Amino acid sequence: MPEFLFNNKLYYNPVEFVMDRIGGTWKMPILWRLREKTMRYGELKKTMPRVTHKMLTSSLRELEEEGFIHREVYAVVPPKVEYSLTERGQRTIPVITGIREYGFELMKEFGIDMSNEGSLSI
Repeated sequence: MPEFLFNNKLYYNPVEFVMDRIGGTWKMPILWRLREKTMRYGELKKTMPRVTHKMLTSSLRELEEEGFIHREVYAVVPPKVEYSLTERGQRTIPVITGIREYGFELMKEFGIDMSNEGSLSI
């Protein structure tokens, strides 16, 4: 595949391009949590206690800018903001599911304790 430019960045393959959009520590977990329901910021934060407010805010903004999530702001006091997946975001779920399942396989192969598999999220 020939290299290509997008937003002044050179990419060498489509995998690199996708990972730049949804990769990193927090973007896929955010998308995963929104797969079944709309959530408010505080709800997302509670399900990911190790993410900082700065990183969660930054990741949400990037996912919104890229068209993976929708941010709905309600004109009420106090302000209410909800996040949901767009159609583009919904299309990431099978990809994330495959990566997650492969992760479980690798964990097993490497002898990582999976006795709490039910509690393991993404």
